[in-house]
Amino acid sequence: MKKAMKLLLVSSLILALPLIFKAQPPSPPHPNGGAGPDGNNTVVGGGAPIDGGLSFLLLLGAAYGSRKIYRLKK
Repeated sequence: MKKAMKLLLVSSLILALPLIFKAQPPSPPHPNGGAGPDGNNTVVGGGAPIDGGLSFLLLLGAAYGSRKIYRLKK
């Protein structure tokens, strides 16, 4: 009974976290057909990176895998 209650509490907390921590809404598009305050055609969102750290995660995964293989050979 105690284990089931703990599991229910943890799962409800995990499901409620996205509702609690919401990101701020995106800014509205610029008037005048996308021209920003400096007169340039800027896209909403600016120069945000596309990959979002995927290359860093792949590098860490390769390092972790090579470490596991190295320790397996010992």
